[in-house]
Amino acid sequence: MSLSTNGNRLDPDVLVPEREFVTVAGEKLRVPESGQLVHLQFRRFAGCPVCNLHLRSFVQRHDEIAGAGIREVVFFHSSAEELREHVSGLPFAVVADPEKRFYTEFGVEAGRRALLDPRAWGPILRGVFRSLGQVLRRRAPLPKVNPEGGRFGLPADFLIDGQGRVIASHYGEHVYDQWSVGEMLALARTGRSSSAKIGG
Repeated sequence: MSLSTNGNRLDPDVLVPEREFVTVAGEKLRVPESGQLVHLQFRRFAGCPVCNLHLRSFVQRHDEIAGAGIREVVFFHSSAEELREHVSGLPFAVVADPEKRFYTEFGVEAGRRALLDPRAWGPILRGVFRSLGQVLRRRAPLPKVNPEGGRFGLPADFLIDGQGRVIASHYGEHVYDQWSVGEMLALARTGRSSSAKIGG
């Protein structure tokens, strides 16, 4: 079932019904979460070099994000078993969705443009070189040659307030088209102001 009111995409101001996710660490978490913003990130497969490059920036600023009252939840279309060896060092919740149930529900797409868009080539090279260095130093395992869900996944981001309202969303046009930490924090500030006005 899709929440979308705009083709396959989720419009801002849509209310997300309360649900429970189970993370790869076995933790149960509820979305929405009263009094807190939740940032849902939809990424690709376990060990994806470009995803790892991007997530590193969120790891580096995790204290700042948590201090702003935002909870990070990251989805991958790989199994929990495969993900565990790739995401054990991440300081936020990771959810396995190998059947792409939640990808479909939130209208998150896949397409060859994920890798063919020239804007993606620089980040792809940086991500591959960084991941290769980690593998050679035995700090990370190699990703699968044929990952679950394929290699053409596109990223997506959603900010959800404590009442379940989508206050901002972004659907990537290529593999590295997602919110930066700064963009996400700015959207959170704007979204909180809007939510306060609606609630008032």
